[in-house]
Amino acid sequence: MPHAHEVRLTDYIRDIPGFPKPGVIFRDITPLLSSPVAFQQAISAIADWAAQRPIDVVAAAESRGFLLAAPLAIRLNSALVPIRKKGKLPYKTLRETYDLEYGQDTLEMHEDAIPRASQVLVVDDVLATGGTMDACCRLIEKAGGTVAGCAFLIELRALGGAKKISRYDRFSLVQFD
Repeated sequence: MPHAHEVRLTDYIRDIPGFPKPGVIFRDITPLLSSPVAFQQAISAIADWAAQRPIDVVAAAESRGFLLAAPLAIRLNSALVPIRKKGKLPYKTLRETYDLEYGQDTLEMHEDAIPRASQVLVVDDVLATGGTMDACCRLIEKAGGTVAGCAFLIELRALGGAKKISRYDRFSLVQFD
């Protein structure tokens, strides 16, 4: 039962059937982002979970992950590291290629972004198949960091992403089957 001042976060996640293609239900977080109460509640809940771990760095893949990672980094008094699609970062990068449903994609991070032995919280808006998060975690480890946990606003359980990142401690605020 939510506290009197809390809201039901699922009321702020809009379903968009058929996006980006037929048969898919897109979970749109823009209504949550437009509600200061819901957005603060979501950030607080993830921060409370993360604060039980020693976090030095908050990392996230573009682009919606950035929206959660920035306020979390401030709340946790941690560095913020952006992980971007290939070719977007100006300095020397480490790179990790991963499989998509059709083809592959590549993520990059500055090679000096993660100080060795840093404890890293990796954040994204949605855990679906786990491919993006798995690639982010491998990048962090390649840089010499330790993944202290993976946190998500939403987990789409039916897509099995939790299995792909089962070697890490993980948290999702809202789950859909």
